[in-house]
Amino acid sequence: MSTNQNPTTATADRPVPPASTLSAPYWEGVAAGKLLLQCCSACGTLRHYPRLLCNACYSNSVTWQEASGKGTIHSWTVSHHAYHPSFAGDLPYTLVTVDLAEGPRALGRWRGPLPSIGLPVVGSFEARSGGFDLVFAPAA
Repeated sequence: MSTNQNPTTATADRPVPPASTLSAPYWEGVAAGKLLLQCCSACGTLRHYPRLLCNACYSNSVTWQEASGKGTIHSWTVSHHAYHPSFAGDLPYTLVTVDLAEGPRALGRWRGPLPSIGLPVVGSFEARSGGFDLVFAPAA
């Protein structure tokens, strides 16, 4: 994964997700251009987004594993309504749900032509005011 500057998304006043004790390792990975997944120390199940308990065995023991950023499109939608005023200048924009190669799903912005279900993709992070956005594009 990598981090890129994208002036079209460098809009001020975007909501900034607060880091918590639970999510701090995830956000530290994002700042380093890495998509980190929680890995249950008890059963090995990977999960994304960060959660307190494993959804397979309910253990709260966790390690972190870097994802490849590769996956396939599970679903997508085009947003024509700005759910926050800072996104109004981006309308319409496309969001994709991606089945990561490691198993969990991730949601991100789409960069590319019209997406299709099953399309191989690769993720990266784009810098914006206050943080980074996870974005996906067609795999080369």
